[in-house]
Amino acid sequence: MSSQMYYTGIDVGTSYTKAVVIDDNKDAVGTFVGRSGADLKGSIDSAISGALSMAGLKKEAIVHTTSTGFGRGNVTFADSTRTEISCQAKGVYHYFPRAITIIDIGGQDTKMIRLDESGKIRNFKMNRKCAAGTGTFLEEIGQRLNVPIEEMNARATRSTRDAPLGSFCTVFAATEVLTRIKAGESVEDMLRSAFESVARRVLEMGVFEGTIVMTGGVVAYNKIIVDIMGRHVGTKILTPPNPQLTGAHGAALFAREIHGTE
Repeated sequence: MSSQMYYTGIDVGTSYTKAVVIDDNKDAVGTFVGRSGADLKGSIDSAISGALSMAGLKKEAIVHTTSTGFGRGNVTFADSTRTEISCQAKGVYHYFPRAITIIDIGGQDTKMIRLDESGKIRNFKMNRKCAAGTGTFLEEIGQRLNVPIEEMNARATRSTRDAPLGSFCTVFAATEVLTRIKAGESVEDMLRSAFESVARRVLEMGVFEGTIVMTGGVVAYNKIIVDIMGRHVGTKILTPPNPQLTGAHGAALFAREIHGTE
């Protein structure tokens, strides 16, 4: 019988619920990403079941579970909870143990987190209460252009235009897209413009110091946003192996840490 112990982190976001199972070596052995939807309990159950299935484990093998995200209180079986900021910091620092600036682009918010060389949070900032600069903004533009979210990155890379949409507001941007459609602008150019707009909104959040690391679902599926941001800040931007899972991985790392002190 193996003496290995396992820990789970569950990140219940507004758009997606993520789960990561790690072992004593801090390695992810099981992961899952699924839509959050209106049934959070169902989403949470699916996430934990999916991650455990990938790891080949039963729920009894987990010695501690930490939840995070806006719906962390809905994870009724969690042994502890942590904030999204702390879990993102923990998860990213695991891969990049140095002074870093994290840019996390989620479904409905964008976070900028600065860490010192020891991994301590120096400060953080979140975007304005607006969908602009988030995954929701991109989904709205994609729907307006009749392009599935999973095809937006590939099509946007075919454009060579750098011009962002004129408006940061999702409603006004959608109206601008209609005007551009009428003018005959290519779908590829309009998609790139949407990604340029997200990058510009992120740039408004402040000065980026140290190594810059980008995370989140938008980053996981749209490499173009990393390339655009890198061009604007004039440096290579790093991403962890699974950008959408860093919050859940950070929660799992907290679970391991907390269990070790109990």
